[in-house]
Amino acid sequence: MSAYDPTPSAQPVEFSVDLTAHEMLRRAHVMDAVGPTWDPVNSLRDEDAAQDLLYSDLDEEQQRIYDQLVAAGVLPERGDGRATA
Repeated sequence: MSAYDPTPSAQPVEFSVDLTAHEMLRRAHVMDAVGPTWDPVNSLRDEDAAQDLLYSDLDEEQQRIYDQLVAAGVLPERGDGRATA
C-alpha cells in the first residue's frame, strides 16, 4: 500500500504497542483508589466467605451441577469436595 495505491497488501503487517507505561499508571490509580487501609489478605478471606455463602444449602440437583462444574474444572474444588465445605 502506498500513497498512490490505497489497496492494502495481502501480507501481514507487524503491529505492536507498548502498554508498560499505561499499565504502571493504571496500577497507581488502583492503589490510590483502594487507599492505605486496604488489606489484601482480609479481602481474600471475605471472598472465600462469600463463596461459602454462595454455594451453601444447595439442593440435590444444585449440588450435582456444582459437582459437575468442579469436575470439569470450571469451579475450583473446595474443602472436602462438597459445596458447603
